[in-house]
Parts: sequence; C-alpha cells; structure tokens
Amino acid sequence: MSAGEAVPDGPISLDWTGAVAVLTICRSERRNAIDGETALRMAAILDDLRVDQRTRAVVLRGAGDHFCAGGDVRKSEGRQRSPEERLGALAPYHRLTTVLASYTKPVVAAIDGVAFGAGFSLALLADLIVVSDRARLCMAFERLGLVPDLGALYTLPRAVGMQRARELLLSAREVNAQEAKHLGLALEVVRAEQLLTRSIELAASLTNASPVAISCIKAGLAQSFTSDLQVILNLESAAQAVATDTTYFAESVRRLSAREPAQFQWPSE
Repeated sequence: MSAGEAVPDGPISLDWTGAVAVLTICRSERRNAIDGETALRMAAILDDLRVDQRTRAVVLRGAGDHFCAGGDVRKSEGRQRSPEERLGALAPYHRLTTVLASYTKPVVAAIDGVAFGAGFSLALLADLIVVSDRARLCMAFERLGLVPDLGALYTLPRAVGMQRARELLLSAREVNAQEAKHLGLALEVVRAEQLLTRSIELAASLTNASPVAISCIKAGLAQSFTSDLQVILNLESAAQAVATDTTYFAESVRRLSAREPAQFQWPSE
C-alpha cells in the first residue's frame, strides 16, 4: 500500500494528509462499534502502513459524530457458542491489540462523541489522545457483565494508576472531555469542528521527528513498568548507539551548529 492510495470499501477507510494516514472506522449506523471483520481489516491496514516508508504517522478516528461505541454485541444476540468458539471470536481483537501495542510509528486517536467499552480500550492503544469537547469515555463492560478487552486491563492502570483504573472499570461511569484531560487520558480538548485538524497537526509534527528515535522511545516505554533500572539503562544505551548513527542526528547537529531551525517542532496550542 502506498501513500495516496485510498481504501474506499468495507468497514475502514483510509486517506492521507501528507505523511499522515487517517484511518476511519466507517460504521456510523452502529456508532462505529467494531466487529471481528473491522478489527482484522484495521490490523491489516496498520500492518501495511507499518512498512510503508511514506507513511510516518497515523490518526485513528470514527466516521460521523462518534469514535467507537465498543464491540458490536448485537452480533452475539440469540447465539449459543461453545467456549472454544467464543475464544476464537476474540482472536481478531487480540490481533488488533498486539499490532497497535507494538506499533513503531506514532498513533494519534481523535475522539469525538462516545468511546465506550472496546472503543475506549482502542483509544488507549494510541500514543496520544485528542478529544472533542463533547467526547464521552466509558469502560462500559461492567454494565453488560463483561470483562474489559483490547488490553484495557494493561493500558488503563498505566494511564491513570491502579486505584483510578479500578474505579473506572468497576463503576462503568462516563468520563467527560475535561475530566479525561484532568486524569491524563487526553492530551488536549478541542471543539468538535477542530478535532480532526488538530489531530492531524499533532501527527504531522511527529512525521518530522526521527523515526528511529520514535521507534526506540516507544519500545523502551513498553518495557518501563516491567523492567528494573539496569535493564532500562542498557536499553537506552543500545538505542542511543543506533540513534546517533542516523543521518537525522547528523543533520540535527549540523543545524544546531549553524543556528538553523530544528527539523522537529512541536505545534503550539
């Protein structure tokens, strides 16, 4: 898959703004609830984008007025399935989770409307979350007597701490946009009409950063809660050796010496 190509059919659409790929869940009639087909399609597209040299960052969003209402539980109505069948039905969601959890490129989630259940879990797999002022986030699993999925038991405590994660999971209460920012779940709150533009702007700024450094930082952060200090120091040393051998670093040093603008600039609010 190359930059400029679009995926117009199926549950996912794909567009580009420069080096930013915008991946949209197109199930607005279900408030973008995801099923197995959607999860597998999203994982496949993300895998393609991972090796596409012209794609440097990804924005995840939902079509219409919502990000994602969670898993499409309607598909399980009236069906009796064996434990093996139920476990197999989760495989597409596990596939999507592992793809995003190990993604080497920056991912920004743009949340408008609801991000409930698996939709909330999906957003937590992004590097940065931007929400509209009408966004509502909810770990709604307990309302249905279900257990969180898409890695939420792993990602949510790392985002808000164990005590707050317990409260959000056990209460299944809604979190509005301002509280999401206060809790550290959202980086920014913007008006709904600015959401996509701002999310692309943040993602685009990261396309000017060193892809090697970003990949190493993400890999290191993934191990930061499960490694001791010496392991992290060894990881940093190995990663730094790789980063200092890149043309990006050489050009950055040259610009610094020449007092020229840096290659990477984070956009102001």
